[in-house]
Amino acid sequence: MSAHPSAPNPFKQPKAVWAVAFACVISFMGIGLVDPILPSLSSQLHATPSQVSLLFTSYLVVTAVAMLVTGFVSSRIGAKRTLVAGLVLIVLFSAAAGASGSIDGIVGFRAGWGLGNALFIATSLAVIVGSASGGFAGAIILYETALGIGIAIGPLLGGELGGISWRGPFFGVSALMAIALIATIVLVQPTPTPARRASIADPIKALRHRGLLTMGLTALCYNWGFFTVLGYAPFPMDLGTHELGYVFTGWGLLVAFFSVFGAPWLQSRLGIARSLYLNLALFALDILVIGLFTDSKTTLIVAVIVAGAFIGINNTITTQAVMTVAPVERSVASASYGFVRFIGGGLAPYAAGKIAEHSGVHLPFYIGAAAVALGIGVLATGHSLLAEAERVQAAEAAGHTPAEERRETLEKQALAEDLGSAG
Repeated sequence: MSAHPSAPNPFKQPKAVWAVAFACVISFMGIGLVDPILPSLSSQLHATPSQVSLLFTSYLVVTAVAMLVTGFVSSRIGAKRTLVAGLVLIVLFSAAAGASGSIDGIVGFRAGWGLGNALFIATSLAVIVGSASGGFAGAIILYETALGIGIAIGPLLGGELGGISWRGPFFGVSALMAIALIATIVLVQPTPTPARRASIADPIKALRHRGLLTMGLTALCYNWGFFTVLGYAPFPMDLGTHELGYVFTGWGLLVAFFSVFGAPWLQSRLGIARSLYLNLALFALDILVIGLFTDSKTTLIVAVIVAGAFIGINNTITTQAVMTVAPVERSVASASYGFVRFIGGGLAPYAAGKIAEHSGVHLPFYIGAAAVALGIGVLATGHSLLAEAERVQAAEAAGHTPAEERRETLEKQALAEDLGSAG
């Protein structure tokens, strides 16, 4: 038997999974939708790049903090109602951002948008994994595919709507999210509330477990580089709204393709650890190229698009590894991991803008590359955990590890870590 699991078919899923995946596509469109209009917002609202980058910071930092309460909410009202609540908030706040007349107003409404995003993202991943019939790894691939497609379509739609008015992308998200809201209400079956009500402290307590904390800190470093590229690269490109939309659509298409096909192929040949080490190293090198050749428009565009490949691979493999190594419920693991990684993603664009204002456009990308490289070092401290995640995934794919046995093993591991931290 091969030590590495073959890629499962992620498309054999029940109706509920497809409904939530569709909503995920629309939700993730909101990440890249504003990219093409960042320079336009800066010009028309007389804001600096760092002020405009607060659209990412308020959105992602609020998303990160709100991740801590998603389990508390969903364990009391059920997963479906939590999904619906998150979608309603996104519809309302994205429309309010479009109607706003100042950069401060948009930043504030993006924060409310981030709250809805947190409720939706953490719960949607748990629902997809819990309802999937095509295997755990297949469910993660489907989730990451939705992320990639949403990120790919978002800039294209943002560029087209933004070419009409900078308000267009915000109203576009609101309308599309309203469709996703209806689809979720109609197609997703009501879910019972869990027998155990989660505490707000559960995600924080879960970070005491070494595997989850290691993966979270690695993702924080990686997301610093990721969102430096996503949130600041549009400014030195000096392209029009439509052209920026096309560039980031190409980037997003690579995210989607390598999430579905590249990640399983690479993992099957190198395993989890070596795949992540190699991918993070190449991503750091790509960001370094952006920093070195920021003044070359062609090199900058190509390097930004190529970054999508590394992001797609990393997202899929890392998410699978997190859900495997975490000795806690998957919804808690998702909230803990999301909290840590989105902090890095939220702070990076604003920091990049501020650094560029004082030290030039190259330095933010040098720092982004260094942050990703630091992530490799952090990840290496948990090398044995990655090997264990690989073994578990291989056993589950071969049908040799029943779910009950796996859960008992994780619970024993969690108890041992709890006793160790108490001592």
